[in-house]
Amino acid sequence: MSVAAGVLMEFDDSYARDLPSLSLPWTAAPAPEPELLVLNEVLAEELGVDPNALAEPAGIALLVGRVPEGVSAVAQVYAGHQFGTYVPRLGDGRALLLGEVLDRRGQRRDLHLKGSGRTPFARGGDGKAAVGPMLREYLMGEAMHALGIPTTRALAVVATGEQVVRETMLPGAVLARVAASHLRVGTFQYAAATGNPELLRALADYAIARHHPAAAEAQNRYLEFYRRVIDVQAALVARWMLVGFVHGVMNTDNTTISGETIDYGPCAFMDSYDPATVFSSIDHGGRYAYGNQPPITQWNLARLGETLLPLIDENTDAAIEAATEAVNGFIQRYEGHWMTGMAAKLGLADPDPQLITDLLALLHAQRVDFTQFFRALARGTARDLFVDREAFDAWARRREALLPADREAVAAGMDRVNPVYVPRNHRVEEALTAATGGDLTPLRRLLDVLAHPYDERPGLESYAEPGSGPYVTYCGT
Repeated sequence: MSVAAGVLMEFDDSYARDLPSLSLPWTAAPAPEPELLVLNEVLAEELGVDPNALAEPAGIALLVGRVPEGVSAVAQVYAGHQFGTYVPRLGDGRALLLGEVLDRRGQRRDLHLKGSGRTPFARGGDGKAAVGPMLREYLMGEAMHALGIPTTRALAVVATGEQVVRETMLPGAVLARVAASHLRVGTFQYAAATGNPELLRALADYAIARHHPAAAEAQNRYLEFYRRVIDVQAALVARWMLVGFVHGVMNTDNTTISGETIDYGPCAFMDSYDPATVFSSIDHGGRYAYGNQPPITQWNLARLGETLLPLIDENTDAAIEAATEAVNGFIQRYEGHWMTGMAAKLGLADPDPQLITDLLALLHAQRVDFTQFFRALARGTARDLFVDREAFDAWARRREALLPADREAVAAGMDRVNPVYVPRNHRVEEALTAATGGDLTPLRRLLDVLAHPYDERPGLESYAEPGSGPYVTYCGT
């Protein structure tokens, strides 16, 4: 263990220590004039860190990678399929793992920097980041956390005091991110590609101990580990779908072993329901469209299964059969989570698959806002969202026949799972544009709104409204 700046935090480096060939010691680029823009005080306290100390010069210095003696930051290496194309060596091209912190509950969590300068894994970029995309990740992570969706979270965003060159000159920033870990499908792909079976086994054993310890008790610990990763990813993506979240860049290096959402680049929330919704400027074929997220997750998990075959069984055919059976169960597990979630959103005690399918077709045909619909349904005003109200009435009568008798309890239960507020795209852009220009007030206001997404509050009606017109996002690199 190492202590950072005495009063701040204790770091461990189990990943770098146990798997030295999967990372490289590296130093963050200098930040000429670091200035704290936002600090997640609640998260700091979860980590057992004094937020006031983080806001002091020594704390800010740590948040941009000026680590004290005894702390060694590392850049992690991994591979990945990016938009379906395999890249054998990716890694943290502009990021550093400062170390691991044991939080107040005794859970191990990574503290990771993004935008901290070029590393040997950089692929032509400058390794820096701009204020806007780093604040987007902060905002989206906090919104997802408040929605109850497993996610990495930002501890802070610090302006570096320098300009970065993009289409224009933009103020630079470093994001300090907290995650259960940064183990990815791509980490396993890289380890498997080395041809070193002991490295692959060591990585799998580390992942089991850190994220899925119960798998160690199974007769085939590596197959059970695989099943558990499939389970957590099925649950995660179902939760994305239930709130209309579009990740936008579901490469295998962005698919975590822990089941947390990671890397909020070109992400956004869907307004009117459409399975083909795509926001990312580079997703020309719609590979990562809203409706494609479950099968793409299964595809990514199949890539993980390929890496684990030598561990699952020495007999290749037997290993393939076992892994195939496991990953083929993904859709059933996903649909179980999705249907249960949709039943709760509709106030039903049990899922009715046909009722749900018909509703989605109706929402799509009439371009009804996904988030607004469910809150309006609980209030009894959903009919007003439809042009063809008779079509809605016919569907609503079918639902009415399935509802429990206590309608007040039904409405209250629906309000507990259907958010009023999600990060509306136009509101996000307004906040980020203002912050890039030096005004953080709209961002702080939006963060406050999104911190309580299920509680309708007077005066915030405009934050529940969808935007107008098409919306395009960019990866922010």
